[in-house]
Amino acid sequence: MAAAKIAIVTGAGTGIGRAVALALLKAGYSVTLTGRRREPLEATAKLVQGKTLIVPGDVGKPDDVKKIFAETKKSFGRLDLLFNNAGMGAPPVNLEDLTYEQWKAVVDANLTGVFLCIQEAFRLMKDQSPRGGRIINNGSISAHAPRPNSAPYTSTKHAVTGLTKSASLDGRKYDIACGQIDIGNAGTEMTERMKAGVPQADGRIAVEPLMDVNDVASAVVYMDSLSLDSNVQFMTIMATKMPFIGRG
Repeated sequence: MAAAKIAIVTGAGTGIGRAVALALLKAGYSVTLTGRRREPLEATAKLVQGKTLIVPGDVGKPDDVKKIFAETKKSFGRLDLLFNNAGMGAPPVNLEDLTYEQWKAVVDANLTGVFLCIQEAFRLMKDQSPRGGRIINNGSISAHAPRPNSAPYTSTKHAVTGLTKSASLDGRKYDIACGQIDIGNAGTEMTERMKAGVPQADGRIAVEPLMDVNDVASAVVYMDSLSLDSNVQFMTIMATKMPFIGRG
């Protein structure tokens, strides 16, 4: 019988991160749950039986990231999967009204945090035995097209695509596979506002369909079910009827 896989899920206290962490636990993984607040992480851990490690931390801070990976290695001995999910957006104000601080906070969480976690995953995965592992980055539909007044979020998600490609290339020599999942309108706390209508590119306010967040979790589990000889480089999973494909 194969040994249980070890995973780190960032932003595991709520939303997509929580759903993915729970799906991995149900699939038999041991999971390090990380996020900025301990209480939501503990709540996630209580939702399903499984082996968890809670390590609060801010992925935008190098020392916090080092601690997350060091504690994982100490407790579990290796790392098979990193799901880079933690992120945030800026207030939906006009581009010219954004402050530097608002811009930087999103860049730190969504881009620098992903880079720092990839870097630590490389260091751990290349030296372990068996060598290698998988990294899956949460890119978002915003890695393809923006919503109105979303410059920081959209910019960082486009950048994550470039980082995914670089990590995919640079990880080959260590047997590390890196892919990206681009998610559109998963039903979470963050997307509740869509039920009341959100701004569209043509200025309208429109209600947008949502999909079950557990379908996203199933997709992540599938991506990691492949052998390291195979990689889902990019996957787009979205609410079937969301207004993304088309004009207007």
